[in-house]
Amino acid sequence: MTRIAGLFLIAAMAAAPLPAAAEPTAEIADFGQAEDGTVKLVTLRNDNGMVVRISSRGGTITEILVPDRDGNFGNVVLGVTGFEAWEKLIGFNAITGRYANRIGNGGFTLDGTFYPLPGNPNTKVTLHGGFPSFAAKLFETRLEPAGERAGATFRLVSPDGDNGFPGELTLDVTYSLGNDDTLRLDYTATTTKPTVVNLTNHAYFNLGTHRGGPVYDHVLQVFASRWTPTDEHQVPTGELRPVEGSPFDFRQPRRLLETIYSTDPQVLLARGLDHNFVIDGHDGHSLRPAVRLWDPESGRQLEVRTTEPGVQLYSTNGIGGTIDAGDGMTIRQSDALAIETQHFPDSPNKPHFPSTTLRPGETFRSTTEFAFSTD
Repeated sequence: MTRIAGLFLIAAMAAAPLPAAAEPTAEIADFGQAEDGTVKLVTLRNDNGMVVRISSRGGTITEILVPDRDGNFGNVVLGVTGFEAWEKLIGFNAITGRYANRIGNGGFTLDGTFYPLPGNPNTKVTLHGGFPSFAAKLFETRLEPAGERAGATFRLVSPDGDNGFPGELTLDVTYSLGNDDTLRLDYTATTTKPTVVNLTNHAYFNLGTHRGGPVYDHVLQVFASRWTPTDEHQVPTGELRPVEGSPFDFRQPRRLLETIYSTDPQVLLARGLDHNFVIDGHDGHSLRPAVRLWDPESGRQLEVRTTEPGVQLYSTNGIGGTIDAGDGMTIRQSDALAIETQHFPDSPNKPHFPSTTLRPGETFRSTTEFAFSTD
């Protein structure tokens, strides 16, 4: 067994939480005033000192404070400082929909009807449900006790025809934190007409914090034996290709740098990682490990578990130092790794992909957990 694999195993064995002295807490306060209303900020805290803050603008995670191996706390999600800066940074660490990731072909056909979607007129690709996406919307927010977890629910009602998608969609996303140092996201959605839905949180992680530099030396493990190659517009071709022998083989832990700097045509096309992985053993309802990430410098580790069939990994490829983070640094390429649990991109146009169709009388349900620890 390699040292890296051994450390992951040791951390997993040591992950059982100790008895809690008290239950985690949740607070809600005004974050700032926008044209469409008052933006709220929820703060979740547990007994171990972990803090998670979420804005009602898009259900955006503004901070996740966790300790390194020496007990020093740092923010492990990439972002900016202050209300006004967050109002300009729509999409970072936010709820993404109605359809996260890409839909090609200018739209999709459902029950014999073609629904055109707004998108790039040259590529006919719609990204993250079009603009404005859910990430830009102001969600209704309420605190939501969840047993031994502290939580808050963010609700959005998307009208029939919103960005071309049929049906009025009612979405609830509950963020909860326990003393197990795990942030849990529970999604539910219902519709008034047959529609398609794919939801995620587009969270950008740097376990060494932003000041620690790019994530090149982060060690990644992905529980996926297959991935979905894309065409020149980064829309899946429909192939489910084995990762074996490719830069996308993270079945054993290895450094991100090895793939981000690969000369593989798919990596060159995306300018790094921006690909969907097919999670092994997906059954539609069980939480399964999808990703483990480790920063050797700080010792922080993250395990992502999900009921979703896929996970998109994105190494912040399109950012070139034009965003002032407010910490004396700009945000640049490879400053973080986005981990987006999801159904596959372009599933409405790929009948052999897991279905994203939601019908009246049904309830869409999805859960993702972000579990933090140290080595």
